[in-house]
Amino acid sequence: MELAPGLIWHPAYFSRDEQEALVAQLRDCVRQAPLFTPRMPRTGKAFSVQMTNCGPLGWVSDQARGYRYQADHPETGAPWPKIPDLALRAWELAGYQAPPEACLVNFYNAQAKMGLHQDRDEAALDAPVVSISLGDTCLFRFGGEERNSPTKSIKLASGDVVLIGGASRLCFHGVDRLYAGTSTLLSDAGRINLTLRRVTQPSVLGAS
Repeated sequence: MELAPGLIWHPAYFSRDEQEALVAQLRDCVRQAPLFTPRMPRTGKAFSVQMTNCGPLGWVSDQARGYRYQADHPETGAPWPKIPDLALRAWELAGYQAPPEACLVNFYNAQAKMGLHQDRDEAALDAPVVSISLGDTCLFRFGGEERNSPTKSIKLASGDVVLIGGASRLCFHGVDRLYAGTSTLLSDAGRINLTLRRVTQPSVLGAS
């Protein structure tokens, strides 16, 4: 379902069994790369979500150095674990010439939200962002390329995938709230959101 040009919603892309398998893979990732709390660059204010990453690169943010991608965990210094196989399957929807380099893993507790923002820290802005929802349903809001553009909202349920690309690649989007208790996938109330991203431009000679 096309929500806006280039913004494609795939409801129930993952079956319940696949969701459970993906959560199990993510637990292994978190054991290798524990959740941490990113902070806003200017104020140092903590995000309401906790996060970690998978893949060659991970997205981090702190007051000292701001938003960026790096190859190691900001607290342990260890490299990020590999992107789970099931998450990589969703990247096929992107139809992009090269694999993703980062998989952000955001954990929302019942009170967490994500303000309107653009995903623009990547050099490969021609590559879509692939977003996977697991756990409680959330209210996802999206608009245009200006922060004050009109917005619309939809509810994203566990197993849904959203492709953010094309004319909507730089759209402002965010999560206004969670609907606690709408999923039994996780043992406690909450939501996991995975976003697969290509960070660098693929080389001319090979898509790697």
